Amino acid sequence: MSTMSVSRSSLADLAELLTLVNVTYRGESSKKGWTDESSFIAGEIRVDEETLSAYLTHPDICILKYTDENQQIIGCVNLHKKQDKLHLGMFAVHPELQAAGIGKILLQAAEAHGKAEGCKAINLTVIQGRDELIAFYERRAYLLTGKSFPFPVEHHRFGVPLKEVMLLEMEKELTFPSN
Repeated sequence: MSTMSVSRSSLADLAELLTLVNVTYRGESSKKGWTDESSFIAGEIRVDEETLSAYLTHPDICILKYTDENQQIIGCVNLHKKQDKLHLGMFAVHPELQAAGIGKILLQAAEAHGKAEGCKAINLTVIQGRDELIAFYERRAYLLTGKSFPFPVEHHRFGVPLKEVMLLEMEKELTFPSN
């Protein structure tokens, strides 16, 4: 009997991950959840096949997937190790399954991965104005760092900001058990 689990993604998961991320953030289906970005960014896709393929083959990137009892991918998170920090991005849970605890499990797995990689902290960026998302991370001990960045121009092929969009940095220190 199969159960739900979190594991590392591979190129074999490309099509399923591509669909999951794009339905989670863009289009009509995204409006069923609370990750919809349509009031901030115009565009049909959040990530394309070429970019996702590059993530899946990059030596410093791990994409964790959450699979259900039928081995369908219903959640994922992109973890990019940069020196002693882990950057968390492309965090997606299928819109119809949000608020079921899947995101919390993925975040715990991301933190465990960061510790295993020797990272001191996990950071991420959130679109300014996404107060419910900021509150979600704050409930899990992520803090606003005070740093902000304009929406990167290189990502405009994945959506054009509808207004001036700033990304706010959040970070959580990873604590290690003392011996």
